Amino acid sequence: MTTAIADQEAILNQLLKVGAKTVFGTEHKLGDIKTYEEYSQAVPIRDYEQFSGYIQLIKEGKHNVLWKGQPIYLAKTSGTTSGVKYIPITKDSIDNHINTARNALLCYMASTGNTAFADGKMIFLSGSPELERVGGIPTGRLSGIVNHHVPGYLRTNQLPSYETNCIDDWETKLDKIVEETLSQDMTLISGIPPWVQMYFDRLAELKGMPIKDIFPNFSVLVHGGVNFEPYKHRLFDAIGKKIDTIETFPASEGFFAFQDSREEEGLLLNTNSGIFFEFIPASELGRENPKRLSLKDVKVNENYALVVNTNAGLWGYSIGDMVRFTSVDPWRLVVSGRTKHFISAFGEHVIGEEVEYSLMKAAEEVGLHITEFTVAPMIQQEKGKSYHEWFVEFDGRPGDLAAFADKVDHNLREKNIYYDDLITGNILQPLKIRPVKKHGFIDYMKSVGKLGGQNKVPRLSNDRKLAAELEKYTE
Repeated sequence: MTTAIADQEAILNQLLKVGAKTVFGTEHKLGDIKTYEEYSQAVPIRDYEQFSGYIQLIKEGKHNVLWKGQPIYLAKTSGTTSGVKYIPITKDSIDNHINTARNALLCYMASTGNTAFADGKMIFLSGSPELERVGGIPTGRLSGIVNHHVPGYLRTNQLPSYETNCIDDWETKLDKIVEETLSQDMTLISGIPPWVQMYFDRLAELKGMPIKDIFPNFSVLVHGGVNFEPYKHRLFDAIGKKIDTIETFPASEGFFAFQDSREEEGLLLNTNSGIFFEFIPASELGRENPKRLSLKDVKVNENYALVVNTNAGLWGYSIGDMVRFTSVDPWRLVVSGRTKHFISAFGEHVIGEEVEYSLMKAAEEVGLHITEFTVAPMIQQEKGKSYHEWFVEFDGRPGDLAAFADKVDHNLREKNIYYDDLITGNILQPLKIRPVKKHGFIDYMKSVGKLGGQNKVPRLSNDRKLAAELEKYTE
């Protein structure tokens, strides 16, 4: 925490030294670069699409393309914009994924004194550890790859079994996980919140009691991948009491941050783990040469697109997440949305954090629980006819849906001045809510083959593709 800036400079120098001898390094003259300013001019920002030519060379078996030698794995991930993506993991970068998870647990132990959970059984809801080979390189889901590196001291406490983890169909796998864990002393459960909720629902259906009575020693919930707030009430309801949670910010491209404190808001940025971070101010997004900042120049409460340079061979790589710092020195942040997940069909540039806040605040005021939701623009040709359409699955519907929609709309207008201007100017109508049937989102995810594992429902889309599919699942 205290050496973050120096560590970041050292990491950039080390990346340049190794990277200079690669295909990418030769093309971008990495060997001649002495400062961050020179680096940001020599290496453009890229997303996966613009990187895929180099990945193709790696898949064809070429060496020294983005990093020395060949990756030891390719993490296969379904991109929200790119179809299937293959992200390299190298001998140098694998430690970032394993050790950061360990550090998150150790920080939790140090700050709470709770070490007892390590004696019980732990479950990590993850993708299959079975790997295929692409260009001779073992390839699979990141969570499945990481499964091969769980330290020996945790192996005996880890559930589900390897065989169960290899089941592809999520619902079949879930039934097996329930069967294997029901009689065990579960103390830690880890996974993406909507899939943890499905696991809890399945357990409660079978036993007819809250999770705290099924697993009396369950004390730690580790989560990441999506904002926890929309799921928190339902999860704690299912558990039957509040328990400690540890938030993490992992991705196939790297393990970026984790909750290190019980008191401070935000996740500690992982500044000494083989990743050099850059930040693009939200106002610069979409420009040909956006302004780029290194860690020392970021400010609190501003939204930035996160860019990473890693010892897996990612250079100027935009991962698609927006972050906002809650403090600097130490550098803690929250994920505020996705660069591609926003609505700006009318110039309002509404982001994920704003819609989540607006809905959750309204739900809390009237004592409602939300299961899942997403938002899309409804564009009509005449002025004053267009609006934001919200697809919401309620756990118990509001008595007056129109009044509830008004509350959400009011909250969003307070949060986003551009949206407020559009409503005031009669360019947009206030938002409308379409209730989704019970389990509608789960049924939709099943229909597109994205049930379970690391798959998430996007909070926002700037088009109607997802909305058109969800219409089949509305009440």
